[in-house]
Amino acid sequence: MIELLKQLIQIKSDTKTGANEALLFCAGWLKDHNQEVTIHNNNGYLMLTAEKGQGNETVIWNGHVDVVPGHDSQYIPVEKMGRLYGRGSADMKAGVAAMMAAFVELDDKALSRVVQLHIVTDEEIGGHHTSEWLVNQGFSGDFVICGEPTDLKVGLQSKGVLHMDLTFTGKPAHGSRPWEGLNAIECAMMFHSKVADLPFQQESTPYFAHPSVNLAIIHAGDRYNVVPDLCQMSYDIRFLPGQASEIIVAQMAELAKTLGLDMDYKAESSTPALTTKPEHPYIQSLQQAIRKVAHSEPVMFGQHGAADTRYYAPAMGGEGAIEFGPAGADWHGDEEYVVISSIFDYKSILLVHALS
Repeated sequence: MIELLKQLIQIKSDTKTGANEALLFCAGWLKDHNQEVTIHNNNGYLMLTAEKGQGNETVIWNGHVDVVPGHDSQYIPVEKMGRLYGRGSADMKAGVAAMMAAFVELDDKALSRVVQLHIVTDEEIGGHHTSEWLVNQGFSGDFVICGEPTDLKVGLQSKGVLHMDLTFTGKPAHGSRPWEGLNAIECAMMFHSKVADLPFQQESTPYFAHPSVNLAIIHAGDRYNVVPDLCQMSYDIRFLPGQASEIIVAQMAELAKTLGLDMDYKAESSTPALTTKPEHPYIQSLQQAIRKVAHSEPVMFGQHGAADTRYYAPAMGGEGAIEFGPAGADWHGDEEYVVISSIFDYKSILLVHALS
Protein backbone atom coordinates (compact mmCIF):
# COMPACT_ATOMS: atom_id res chain seq x y z
CA MET A 1 0.00 0.00 0.00
CA ILE A 2 2.80 2.45 0.84
CA GLU A 3 4.61 1.55 -2.38
CA LEU A 4 1.36 2.25 -4.25
CA LEU A 5 1.15 5.64 -2.55
CA LYS A 6 4.75 6.47 -3.45
CA GLN A 7 4.06 5.63 -7.10
CA LEU A 8 0.96 7.83 -7.06
CA ILE A 9 2.89 10.77 -5.59
CA GLN A 10 5.42 10.52 -8.43
CA ILE A 11 2.66 11.10 -10.99
CA LYS A 12 2.45 14.88 -11.49
CA SER A 13 -1.34 15.06 -11.42
CA ASP A 14 -1.79 18.82 -11.11
CA THR A 15 -3.21 19.05 -14.65
CA LYS A 16 -6.06 17.33 -16.43
CA THR A 17 -3.59 15.16 -18.35
CA GLY A 18 -1.62 14.26 -15.23
CA ALA A 19 -4.73 13.47 -13.20
CA ASN A 20 -5.98 11.20 -15.99
CA GLU A 21 -2.60 9.46 -15.99
CA ALA A 22 -2.92 8.85 -12.24
CA LEU A 23 -6.47 7.56 -12.71
CA LEU A 24 -5.39 5.08 -15.37
CA PHE A 25 -2.55 3.95 -13.10
CA CYS A 26 -5.10 3.25 -10.34
CA ALA A 27 -7.30 1.35 -12.77
CA GLY A 28 -4.35 -0.75 -13.91
CA TRP A 29 -3.29 -1.48 -10.34
CA LEU A 30 -6.78 -2.65 -9.43
CA LYS A 31 -7.01 -4.82 -12.54
CA ASP A 32 -3.62 -6.33 -11.72
CA HIS A 33 -5.15 -7.30 -8.38
CA ASN A 34 -8.08 -9.05 -10.09
CA GLN A 35 -10.65 -6.31 -9.58
CA GLU A 36 -13.30 -5.37 -12.14
CA VAL A 37 -13.12 -1.66 -12.93
CA THR A 38 -15.22 0.66 -15.10
CA ILE A 39 -13.58 3.80 -16.49
CA HIS A 40 -15.86 6.75 -17.26
CA ASN A 41 -15.10 9.80 -19.41
CA ASN A 42 -16.87 13.14 -19.10
CA ASN A 43 -15.54 16.07 -21.11
CA GLY A 44 -12.13 14.41 -21.15
CA TYR A 45 -12.00 13.94 -17.38
CA LEU A 46 -11.58 10.30 -16.41
CA MET A 47 -12.93 8.56 -13.32
CA LEU A 48 -13.42 4.96 -12.25
CA THR A 49 -15.97 2.96 -10.36
CA ALA A 50 -15.75 -0.54 -8.91
CA GLU A 51 -18.29 -2.49 -6.90
CA LYS A 52 -18.47 -5.41 -4.51
CA GLY A 53 -21.12 -6.98 -2.31
CA GLN A 54 -24.85 -7.36 -2.29
CA GLY A 55 -27.81 -6.04 -0.34
CA ASN A 56 -30.17 -3.09 -0.19
CA GLU A 57 -27.65 -0.54 1.11
CA THR A 58 -24.66 1.05 -0.60
CA VAL A 59 -21.54 2.58 0.95
CA ILE A 60 -19.34 4.70 -1.30
CA TRP A 61 -15.62 5.35 -0.84
CA ASN A 62 -14.70 8.48 -2.80
CA GLY A 63 -11.16 9.67 -3.46
CA HIS A 64 -9.45 12.09 -5.85
CA VAL A 65 -6.03 11.77 -7.45
CA ASP A 66 -5.71 15.34 -8.75
CA VAL A 67 -3.53 17.69 -6.72
CA VAL A 68 -2.71 21.38 -6.58
CA PRO A 69 0.58 22.40 -8.26
CA GLY A 70 3.80 21.89 -6.34
CA HIS A 71 7.56 22.18 -6.71
CA ASP A 72 9.23 19.46 -8.78
CA SER A 73 10.92 18.12 -5.63
CA GLN A 74 7.51 17.47 -4.06
CA TYR A 75 6.78 14.77 -6.62
CA ILE A 76 9.64 12.73 -5.20
CA PRO A 77 8.24 10.94 -2.12
CA VAL A 78 10.43 11.15 0.98
CA GLU A 79 9.92 8.86 3.97
CA LYS A 80 11.20 10.29 7.25
CA MET A 81 10.43 9.65 10.92
CA GLY A 82 7.14 7.87 10.28
CA ARG A 83 5.94 10.42 7.75
CA LEU A 84 5.70 10.33 3.96
CA TYR A 85 6.30 13.72 2.37
CA GLY A 86 5.17 14.71 -1.12
CA ARG A 87 2.56 16.61 -3.07
CA GLY A 88 -0.78 14.90 -2.60
CA SER A 89 0.53 12.58 0.12
CA ALA A 90 -2.20 13.80 2.49
CA ASP A 91 -4.60 15.46 0.06
CA MET A 92 -5.49 12.84 -0.81
CA LYS A 93 -3.48 10.08 -2.41
CA ALA A 94 -2.99 8.36 0.95
CA GLY A 95 -6.75 8.05 1.28
CA VAL A 96 -6.98 6.73 -2.28
CA ALA A 97 -4.22 4.14 -1.73
CA ALA A 98 -5.87 2.93 1.48
CA MET A 99 -9.27 2.70 -0.20
CA MET A 100 -7.79 0.75 -3.09
CA ALA A 101 -5.94 -1.65 -0.78
CA ALA A 102 -9.05 -2.12 1.38
CA PHE A 103 -11.22 -2.72 -1.67
CA VAL A 104 -8.89 -5.48 -2.87
CA GLU A 105 -9.08 -7.16 0.54
CA LEU A 106 -12.88 -7.00 0.78
CA ASP A 107 -14.49 -10.43 0.68
CA ASP A 108 -17.34 -10.02 -1.78
CA LYS A 109 -19.37 -12.87 -0.28
CA ALA A 110 -18.96 -11.60 3.29
CA LEU A 111 -20.52 -8.23 2.53
CA SER A 112 -24.16 -7.65 3.46
CA ARG A 113 -24.15 -4.34 1.59
CA VAL A 114 -22.71 -2.95 -1.63
CA VAL A 115 -19.40 -1.09 -1.47
CA GLN A 116 -18.57 1.19 -4.39
CA LEU A 117 -15.14 2.70 -4.99
CA HIS A 118 -15.16 6.05 -6.81
CA ILE A 119 -11.82 7.59 -7.87
CA VAL A 120 -12.04 11.00 -9.55
CA THR A 121 -9.77 13.58 -11.17
CA ASP A 122 -11.06 17.14 -10.66
CA GLU A 123 -11.91 17.69 -6.98
CA GLU A 124 -9.32 20.45 -6.61
CA ILE A 125 -11.03 22.48 -9.35
CA GLY A 126 -14.60 21.91 -8.23
CA GLY A 127 -15.51 18.28 -8.93
CA HIS A 128 -18.15 19.18 -11.52
CA HIS A 129 -16.81 16.87 -14.23
CA THR A 130 -16.40 13.74 -12.11
CA SER A 131 -18.06 13.38 -8.69
CA GLU A 132 -20.99 15.60 -9.61
CA TRP A 133 -21.31 13.76 -12.92
CA LEU A 134 -21.25 10.37 -11.21
CA VAL A 135 -24.07 11.39 -8.86
CA ASN A 136 -26.08 12.68 -11.81
CA GLN A 137 -25.59 9.28 -13.48
CA GLY A 138 -27.11 7.56 -10.46
CA PHE A 139 -23.95 6.58 -8.58
CA SER A 140 -25.22 7.35 -5.11
CA GLY A 141 -25.83 5.39 -1.93
CA ASP A 142 -26.78 5.39 1.72
CA PHE A 143 -23.43 6.59 3.10
CA VAL A 144 -20.38 8.24 1.52
CA ILE A 145 -16.87 8.57 2.89
CA CYS A 146 -14.65 11.10 1.14
CA GLY A 147 -11.12 10.21 2.20
CA GLU A 148 -9.84 13.75 2.71
CA PRO A 149 -7.17 14.15 5.43
CA THR A 150 -8.95 14.48 8.79
CA ASP A 151 -6.48 12.95 11.30
CA LEU A 152 -8.90 10.01 11.59
CA LYS A 153 -11.54 12.41 12.94
CA VAL A 154 -15.08 12.28 11.55
CA GLY A 155 -16.10 15.39 9.60
CA LEU A 156 -19.83 15.54 10.30
CA GLN A 157 -20.34 19.12 9.17
CA SER A 158 -18.93 21.38 6.49
CA LYS A 159 -19.54 25.03 5.76
CA GLY A 160 -21.50 26.21 2.76
CA VAL A 161 -19.96 28.46 0.10
CA LEU A 162 -21.31 31.88 -0.93
CA HIS A 163 -19.48 34.10 -3.41
CA MET A 164 -20.41 37.78 -3.61
CA ASP A 165 -19.13 40.32 -6.12
CA LEU A 166 -19.74 43.92 -5.01
CA THR A 167 -19.34 47.11 -7.06
CA PHE A 168 -19.16 50.45 -5.24
CA THR A 169 -19.76 53.62 -7.25
CA GLY A 170 -18.27 56.98 -6.29
CA LYS A 171 -17.66 60.23 -8.15
CA PRO A 172 -14.49 60.97 -10.13
CA ALA A 173 -12.47 64.11 -9.50
CA HIS A 174 -8.94 65.44 -9.91
CA GLY A 175 -6.50 63.73 -7.55
CA SER A 176 -5.38 67.08 -6.15
CA ARG A 177 -8.97 67.95 -5.15
CA PRO A 178 -10.36 64.70 -3.64
CA TRP A 179 -13.05 66.62 -1.70
CA GLU A 180 -14.77 67.31 -5.01
CA GLY A 181 -15.26 63.60 -5.65
CA LEU A 182 -16.31 60.45 -3.82
CA ASN A 183 -13.59 57.83 -3.55
CA ALA A 184 -15.10 54.39 -4.34
CA ILE A 185 -12.16 52.64 -2.64
CA GLU A 186 -12.90 54.47 0.61
CA CYS A 187 -16.57 53.50 0.25
CA ALA A 188 -15.54 49.87 -0.06
CA MET A 189 -13.20 50.20 2.93
CA MET A 190 -16.01 51.67 5.03
CA PHE A 191 -18.27 48.77 4.04
CA HIS A 192 -15.65 46.12 4.81
CA SER A 193 -14.93 47.60 8.24
CA LYS A 194 -18.55 46.89 9.23
CA VAL A 195 -18.99 43.41 7.75
CA ALA A 196 -17.67 41.72 10.90
CA ASP A 197 -20.52 43.29 12.90
CA LEU A 198 -23.32 41.78 10.81
CA PRO A 199 -25.70 39.39 12.62
CA PHE A 200 -24.71 36.30 10.61
CA GLN A 201 -21.11 36.74 11.80
CA GLN A 202 -22.19 36.45 15.44
CA GLU A 203 -23.67 32.96 15.04
CA SER A 204 -21.96 29.66 15.91
CA THR A 205 -22.55 25.92 16.09
CA PRO A 206 -21.07 23.23 18.36
CA TYR A 207 -18.42 22.61 15.67
CA PHE A 208 -17.82 26.16 14.40
CA ALA A 209 -17.11 29.34 16.38
CA HIS A 210 -18.17 31.55 13.47
CA PRO A 211 -18.56 31.70 9.69
CA SER A 212 -15.51 32.46 7.52
CA VAL A 213 -15.42 35.69 5.52
CA ASN A 214 -12.50 36.23 3.17
CA LEU A 215 -12.06 39.46 1.21
CA ALA A 216 -10.53 37.73 -1.78
CA ILE A 217 -10.32 40.23 -4.67
CA ILE A 218 -10.19 44.03 -5.12
CA HIS A 219 -10.08 45.96 -8.40
CA ALA A 220 -10.08 49.76 -8.36
CA GLY A 221 -8.33 52.81 -9.75
CA ASP A 222 -5.88 53.16 -12.63
CA ARG A 223 -4.30 56.64 -12.22
CA TYR A 224 -2.62 58.54 -9.41
CA ASN A 225 -4.29 61.80 -10.32
CA VAL A 226 -7.92 60.61 -10.49
CA VAL A 227 -10.29 59.91 -7.61
CA PRO A 228 -11.53 56.38 -8.42
CA ASP A 229 -15.24 56.20 -9.12
CA LEU A 230 -15.51 52.39 -9.16
CA CYS A 231 -14.29 49.71 -6.76
CA GLN A 232 -15.05 46.04 -7.22
CA MET A 233 -14.70 43.67 -4.26
CA SER A 234 -15.29 39.92 -4.04
CA TYR A 235 -15.99 37.90 -0.90
CA ASP A 236 -15.66 34.19 -0.28
CA ILE A 237 -18.11 33.50 2.55
CA ARG A 238 -18.26 30.07 4.21
CA PHE A 239 -21.53 29.95 6.12
CA LEU A 240 -22.63 27.63 8.90
CA PRO A 241 -25.11 24.75 8.88
CA GLY A 242 -28.48 26.29 9.71
CA GLN A 243 -27.67 29.62 8.04
CA ALA A 244 -29.42 30.66 4.82
CA SER A 245 -27.28 32.27 2.13
CA GLU A 246 -30.24 34.48 1.14
CA ILE A 247 -30.30 36.05 4.60
CA ILE A 248 -26.56 36.72 4.47
CA VAL A 249 -26.94 38.42 1.09
CA ALA A 250 -29.82 40.52 2.47
CA GLN A 251 -27.70 41.61 5.44
CA MET A 252 -24.83 42.63 3.16
CA ALA A 253 -27.19 44.66 0.94
CA GLU A 254 -28.84 46.31 3.94
CA LEU A 255 -25.43 47.31 5.32
CA ALA A 256 -24.69 49.26 2.15
CA LYS A 257 -28.03 51.08 2.45
CA THR A 258 -27.43 51.88 6.12
CA LEU A 259 -24.04 53.38 5.26
CA GLY A 260 -25.52 55.35 2.37
CA LEU A 261 -23.31 53.65 -0.21
CA ASP A 262 -24.10 53.14 -3.87
CA MET A 263 -23.48 49.41 -4.22
CA ASP A 264 -24.52 46.79 -6.77
CA TYR A 265 -23.88 43.11 -6.16
CA LYS A 266 -24.04 39.65 -7.63
CA ALA A 267 -24.29 36.64 -5.32
CA GLU A 268 -24.05 32.92 -5.95
CA SER A 269 -24.32 30.12 -3.39
CA SER A 270 -22.52 27.18 -4.98
CA THR A 271 -22.39 24.76 -2.08
CA PRO A 272 -24.84 24.07 0.76
CA ALA A 273 -23.70 23.63 4.33
CA LEU A 274 -23.72 19.93 5.22
CA THR A 275 -24.65 18.20 8.44
CA THR A 276 -24.82 14.53 9.36
CA LYS A 277 -26.25 13.76 12.79
CA PRO A 278 -24.04 11.84 15.24
CA GLU A 279 -26.98 9.44 15.67
CA HIS A 280 -26.84 8.39 12.00
CA PRO A 281 -26.57 4.56 11.96
CA TYR A 282 -23.49 4.58 9.74
CA ILE A 283 -21.82 7.16 12.00
CA GLN A 284 -22.54 4.93 14.97
CA SER A 285 -20.97 1.91 13.26
CA LEU A 286 -18.03 4.02 12.07
CA GLN A 287 -17.35 5.08 15.66
CA GLN A 288 -17.37 1.45 16.72
CA ALA A 289 -14.86 0.64 13.97
CA ILE A 290 -12.58 3.49 15.10
CA ARG A 291 -12.68 2.27 18.70
CA LYS A 292 -11.87 -1.28 17.63
CA VAL A 293 -8.95 -0.38 15.36
CA ALA A 294 -7.44 2.78 16.83
CA HIS A 295 -8.28 2.02 20.48
CA SER A 296 -9.34 5.63 20.96
CA GLU A 297 -12.56 7.53 21.36
CA PRO A 298 -13.80 8.94 18.01
CA VAL A 299 -13.67 12.71 17.55
CA MET A 300 -16.41 14.52 15.62
CA PHE A 301 -15.69 17.90 14.04
CA GLY A 302 -16.73 20.42 11.41
CA GLN A 303 -14.74 21.04 8.23
CA HIS A 304 -14.15 24.66 7.17
CA GLY A 305 -13.67 23.83 3.50
CA ALA A 306 -15.77 21.92 1.00
CA ALA A 307 -15.24 18.51 -0.60
CA ASP A 308 -17.04 16.26 -3.06
CA THR A 309 -19.44 15.40 -0.23
CA ARG A 310 -21.38 18.41 -1.55
CA TYR A 311 -22.58 16.40 -4.55
CA TYR A 312 -23.53 13.19 -2.80
CA ALA A 313 -25.44 14.68 0.14
CA PRO A 314 -28.38 16.21 -1.81
CA ALA A 315 -29.04 12.83 -3.45
CA MET A 316 -29.17 11.22 0.01
CA GLY A 317 -31.65 13.51 1.72
CA GLY A 318 -29.03 16.04 2.81
CA GLU A 319 -26.92 13.92 5.14
CA GLY A 320 -24.76 10.82 5.18
CA ALA A 321 -21.79 12.20 3.19
CA ILE A 322 -18.76 12.79 5.43
CA GLU A 323 -15.04 13.49 5.29
CA PHE A 324 -12.88 10.91 7.00
CA GLY A 325 -9.27 10.14 6.21
CA PRO A 326 -5.68 9.61 7.43
CA ALA A 327 -3.58 12.02 9.47
CA GLY A 328 -1.23 14.54 7.91
CA ALA A 329 -0.51 18.23 7.61
CA ASP A 330 0.41 21.14 5.35
CA TRP A 331 -1.66 19.95 2.40
CA HIS A 332 -1.37 22.51 -0.42
CA GLY A 333 1.82 23.63 1.35
CA ASP A 334 5.53 23.02 0.77
CA GLU A 335 5.91 20.40 3.53
CA GLU A 336 2.84 18.27 2.89
CA TYR A 337 3.01 14.88 4.57
CA VAL A 338 0.91 11.95 5.76
CA VAL A 339 1.50 9.92 8.91
CA ILE A 340 2.22 6.41 7.64
CA SER A 341 0.76 4.54 10.61
CA SER A 342 -2.55 6.38 10.15
CA ILE A 343 -2.88 4.98 6.62
CA PHE A 344 -2.84 1.43 7.98
CA ASP A 345 -5.37 2.35 10.69
CA TYR A 346 -7.54 4.03 8.08
CA LYS A 347 -7.56 0.99 5.81
CA SER A 348 -8.47 -1.28 8.72
CA ILE A 349 -11.28 1.03 9.84
CA LEU A 350 -12.73 1.05 6.32
CA LEU A 351 -12.73 -2.76 6.26
CA VAL A 352 -14.26 -3.17 9.71
CA HIS A 353 -16.93 -0.57 8.92
CA ALA A 354 -17.84 -2.11 5.55
CA LEU A 355 -18.23 -5.55 7.09
CA SER A 356 -19.99 -4.41 10.28
